[in-house]
Amino acid sequence: MLNWLIHIFIDAGVLLIAAKMLPKVELKGWKTAIIVAFIIGILSFFLSWILTAVLNIATLGIFYFLGLGFITRIIAYAIIIELADKLSKDFKTHGFMPSLWLAVIIAIVGAIVDWIIL
Repeated sequence: MLNWLIHIFIDAGVLLIAAKMLPKVELKGWKTAIIVAFIIGILSFFLSWILTAVLNIATLGIFYFLGLGFITRIIAYAIIIELADKLSKDFKTHGFMPSLWLAVIIAIVGAIVDWIIL
């Protein structure tokens, strides 16, 4: 539970920084960043495995068998970010590419945080 809360706050910080760096990502403030990080966390918990499975089936498992399964996970995470965009009025990504870049940034920072915590 504590690890999950740490990830929420770190993801909120990453969202704020990424919103400043990426011109097509809009985020109102810290409170919105925490809410959006919470939404992304909940959606990721419930939908990530389904989206990853669907993408693996759609690509016939090519990325998985080549050892590039993280690509399907990143795309699934970008779809989850798009869903969070639709659920929040103060968070907007204009197009799929900013969501994809945001997913890559959050995945890299999340992996680093997991490495430090463990």
